[in-house]
Amino acid sequence: MTDGYYVVAATSELPEGGQLYLELDGEEILLVRHQDQVHAVAFLCSHAEFSLEGGQLRDGCITCPYHGAEFSLHSGAALSPPAYEPIKTYPVRIDSGNQTISVCATPNPVLPS
Repeated sequence: MTDGYYVVAATSELPEGGQLYLELDGEEILLVRHQDQVHAVAFLCSHAEFSLEGGQLRDGCITCPYHGAEFSLHSGAALSPPAYEPIKTYPVRIDSGNQTISVCATPNPVLPS
């Protein structure tokens, strides 16, 4: 860990479309690679607190596999019902030299809709 970031995976462990569950400092996080970018979002949907793992990734969003709520991978904004509350997002760093992915357990500030 350096300045709040934890090395959580090698870049090779998260292929395009890949999803990986993490728990850092009591935060449940879902790490995803979509459109060649790595995002870290809350593991649980804000609608009914079911796992987002396995949700479809499309157009920069993740869809809850249980009720269809859609969230922005970038901001965490709820984009479709039944969810109205955003999910947390977390800072991510990619170290291309060591080929590792690091995540900060402190969530990003919530962005306005």
